[in-house]
Parts: sequence; C-alpha cells; structure tokens
Amino acid sequence: MKKIFIDGRAGTTGLRIDERLTGRKDIELITLPEESRKDIDARRHALNSCDVAFLCLPDAASVESVSLVENPDVVLIDTSTAHRTNPAWAYGFPELSAALSEKIRASHRIAVPGCHASGFIALVYPLIESGLISPDLGLTCHSLTGYSGGGKNMIADYEKPSRDVLLDAPRQYGITQQHKHLKEMKAITGLTREPIFCPIVAPFYSGMEVTVPLFGKDLLNGADIAAIKEIYQKKYTGPFVTYNESISEGGFISAGAFSGLDTMEITVEGNEDRIILIARYDNLGKGASGAAVECLNLVLGCDPTTGLAVK
Repeated sequence: MKKIFIDGRAGTTGLRIDERLTGRKDIELITLPEESRKDIDARRHALNSCDVAFLCLPDAASVESVSLVENPDVVLIDTSTAHRTNPAWAYGFPELSAALSEKIRASHRIAVPGCHASGFIALVYPLIESGLISPDLGLTCHSLTGYSGGGKNMIADYEKPSRDVLLDAPRQYGITQQHKHLKEMKAITGLTREPIFCPIVAPFYSGMEVTVPLFGKDLLNGADIAAIKEIYQKKYTGPFVTYNESISEGGFISAGAFSGLDTMEITVEGNEDRIILIARYDNLGKGASGAAVECLNLVLGCDPTTGLAVK
C-alpha cells in the first residue's frame, strides 16, 4: 500500500485532493496534526517517509518542500506554478501525447497544469503539433472562472453575507498581461510569444470556460474548421478530455456545467471566417485537484479514473 502525503492540505486544492483520496483502499494518507502542519521538521519527515507527496503550496513554499526531500524514491506532484516550465519535471497533462503520458508514469517530479492554462493548452497544442497554425501566431484567450480559483481569501470575500456589491458582477483581472500562467501557455504549446490573456472571475463557485478565437486565414496548408474538429476528435476521446460536436445550450454555453467533475469538454464553433475554440471544465477538477489525482493514478499504475468524477 502506497503512502501519500499532502503538503498544504489545508488549502483549497489540498482539501479537494484529500476528498478524492479519502476512502481509497489502495493508499494510506499521512496526515500531520494541526499544530505540526507548518513545522519544517515534521514536514521533512513526512515528505521523506511517503511514496508520493502532493505539494499544494505557494511557489516559494513548494520550492522549499522540494529541497527537503532527500529520499530519491519519493514522487512529487506539485500544484504550484514553480516547476511547470522546468523540462526536468513532467507536465501533468497526459492527454497531449503518448510520450508525455509515459513521462508522467515514469517521473519522480510532476507539475500539475494551471487552471486557465489547461484549457488554452488543450485547444492550442494540437493545432501547432499538427501544423494547422504557426507557433508565431499571435493569439488571444478569454477565460471565465468561478471564484474558488482565487483560494480561501477570495472564497471568503464572495461568501460573506454582506459582500461588496462589486462582487455581484464578473470582474476582469490580469490586466497588466503578467498573469503567472502565461509562461506555461507559451512554453507547453510551443508558441514563440505569449498570448493576450483576459481572465474573468464571476460570482459562481466553480467551473471554467476558456475560449481562443481564430480567423480562418490563420490556418495553414489549406486547412479549415473541419480540419480542427477532426484533430480534436481523434486526440480527445476520453475519459478525461472529450471532443463534442456541439455543446450549445440554446445558443449559450455555461461555464458552470462541469462544476464538481474532473473532466474537460472541447468543441469548435463559428464559421470558416471566424472560429472559436472552447474548453470547459471545473477549475478545481481538471484545472487543479482532479488533474493532480489523475497524475497520481498514472504513477501508481491503477485505473486513471480511480477516485475521480468522470462524465
């Protein structure tokens, strides 16, 4: 039976991972008492005593945790931004390629994708991989997310009985174009420059919808909208990422439709002149904790869907 430790279990991502692991018979969870969870010696001991550790911490704390690990057999699955563009770490999105999936299975260092970045990369990576768009293309990305993506403080702000009236409407952020997900959006897709990124947080708990627009003239080698659909249809066959021909709900697409699930849905809308690529999922599911547990399952060699909510 494998021993699992969640460093940062009290945070939003750590709690969701803990929920997905609780009750499993194939693992043993190592937990620290409340008074010891920030004690560096207690954390060092737990990190070196487990088989797999999830790092659910801010970037600096995650780097510190990595430095505490002396046992070469320990597998680290990091949910922070700290290691996502480090080539020595496996990028935790196995659906992108068979080679990446195998790297995750064999790696002792795995970086879980960012929530916004997951949708963008799922949409753009296959098009660059197949030569349908140039890596030099300037792209724009809009991402609508539930407020749980902001962590405990933002959740508390939105759930106050007398919350600020400004929170009743969607709010755009990342307006300086310095969002922390931009580096991985560029690096993992193979783009030569970062996209224009417009994230928006809205007054619903969880769910995410990522949209990337394209002009038909951006497509290379005579490709059209049907070619994009064919690529997604072949690559994303489930169980976690699935292409659907249409997800329109009477002309609307809800960003909250996958709340509580660990899966992602991909579709293509528009026409031959103006195309929109769309991914929707739960920012806490395939965008965070669900993706982390999927990576754990690959490392353990069990059914990848174990303990996860798959639609």
